[in-house]
Amino acid sequence: MKKLFKFILNIVPRPLLIRLSYWVRPVLALILKGKTYTDPIDGKSFKMFLPYGYGTQRSNALSPSTLSLERHRLLWLYLKNETDFFTKNLKVLHFAPEQAFLKRFKQLKNLNYTTTDLLSPIADVKADICNLPFEDNAFDVILCNHVLEHIPDDTKAMQELLRVMKPGGWGIFQIPQDLNRGVTFEDNSITDKKERAKIFGQYDHVRVYGRDYFDKLRDIGFKVEPVDYTSRFSNQDIETYCLAKGEIIPVVYKN
Repeated sequence: MKKLFKFILNIVPRPLLIRLSYWVRPVLALILKGKTYTDPIDGKSFKMFLPYGYGTQRSNALSPSTLSLERHRLLWLYLKNETDFFTKNLKVLHFAPEQAFLKRFKQLKNLNYTTTDLLSPIADVKADICNLPFEDNAFDVILCNHVLEHIPDDTKAMQELLRVMKPGGWGIFQIPQDLNRGVTFEDNSITDKKERAKIFGQYDHVRVYGRDYFDKLRDIGFKVEPVDYTSRFSNQDIETYCLAKGEIIPVVYKN
């Protein structure tokens, strides 16, 4: 199964994968129904989650019901338990909206919710993150998760995120991060897709972020709080929810 999923991820374009997943998801959820693992986003349980990964496949990574990955489930738990995201009136901008969240966030009466992406077929506004069509100081909350590693000029993208965030606003900018690496690694000379997937974790990533990611956000003008949220859960909860132990949530604020 791992080889099949890896083949599909690396061959089928992501916009098509998004469309196909709407048909496949209900079937997978029915087949894999069980009691071993639980998706906290919808509360449904399964005998296993699906493998996922463009390079190395991770076992029990993809929820059959919401199609959430480890980072999505961790983010959901953080938003639910540690913020007023689900209760306060907020103007929210969400980049590259994930299927696990899109319908649920749209249904929240307290949110003025806008999604944007350059390619995603499910985003409201088609836009380049380096040249956003929004006014200054427009949004209370910005969610930009696993986007910046795709952007060649991530400095310009971060500047745009700061520009459109309201003073006193906050955001979560998750990225795939190697915490053992002090300095972010980039090499534009590597063009082979298989080699890029091997080195960068995915064929369309342009860098591997190190610990200096937080400093770069600070240099742009954000206040940054790196949160190790899995440290607040028991090992049993981490296993049940299929979280990635030690994954950092980068919470940012605009002063």
